[in-house]
Amino acid sequence: MICFNWKKYDIFIDNRHNASGKDFHNLNIKHICFDLDGTLVKSDKTIYKATLKTLEKLNIKGEIAEDNFIEMIGMHFVDIFKKFDLDVPDFQEFIVIYKILYFDFIDESKVYPGVEDTLSFLKNGEDIKISLLTTKGQDQAEKIIDHFNLGKYFDFIMGRREGIDHKPSAEPLLFICNELEVDAKNTMIVGDTELDIFCGKNAGAISCGVTYGYRTEESLKKNHPDYLVNDFTEIKSLRRE
Repeated sequence: MICFNWKKYDIFIDNRHNASGKDFHNLNIKHICFDLDGTLVKSDKTIYKATLKTLEKLNIKGEIAEDNFIEMIGMHFVDIFKKFDLDVPDFQEFIVIYKILYFDFIDESKVYPGVEDTLSFLKNGEDIKISLLTTKGQDQAEKIIDHFNLGKYFDFIMGRREGIDHKPSAEPLLFICNELEVDAKNTMIVGDTELDIFCGKNAGAISCGVTYGYRTEESLKKNHPDYLVNDFTEIKSLRRE
């Protein structure tokens, strides 16, 4: 059985337990699903620069403040453009060009400290199934994971796929659980935005917010995740009993 060592997170135990009714001293976690941007990879510079360059290529004018843009990372581009009141007539053309230009700026992205060590610990030491769930396209998600040599840690990579809804819908997470033959109640989703938290809640999974990504700790708490971590390595507080 996999259980959390909760001692150094006492500040969160009571609120999280009361909010969800889960007994956090007896979690039986068989599968952890990770978000990509703001969780595994610090990619805001890459995303921002690739977006501006793509809009420039398409001759689409508009002001996109970097700070405001970063706060929206994780949302679908359609929703981001609405927030900035940008008219992108051919969204598919934008995506095609964006995915090509993205890798012109890939060196601006970095894997967060402790990510590879923690993934290795979970995969090899705890025998937990590991998946990725991102709003990026399937092909782009796979390329990014391969670029950072993280593919060996993942049992399943789930990018945006035609006919399957995206976060915060439960559908993509339940799809992953079905593919891995793991119950959602034995799954924890880890991410830095409200989309990840609500995806987990909607699927009946455990939700874990990370406070170092693209949302503030205060905003994450308002969405009542089951668990919060300030550093990716804290995921290693999972232990076998």
